[in-house]
Amino acid sequence: MLECMSQVQEYVVSSSGQMSLPAAARHRWHLDRGGPVDVLDLGFGVLAVPKGEGRRLLNDLLDRDEHAERVRALGDDPDLATW
Repeated sequence: MLECMSQVQEYVVSSSGQMSLPAAARHRWHLDRGGPVDVLDLGFGVLAVPKGEGRRLLNDLLDRDEHAERVRALGDDPDLATW
């Protein structure tokens, strides 16, 4: 597992906002036929995780007030997530 986490790869986002999840991640997350994932907009980047893991991960990293404060500090971007 550490092997896959130590790689940085570049992917292309289409003009409609679509991007493919790498095959290894699809297999590992049992998404070979597709399915939902959680997406966390962290302000400085976007993180995709298996469905149901996003809120737990965010709560482990930052409490709600700290996350909201960090998002506010990034400016007036209405697209930023504010759980």
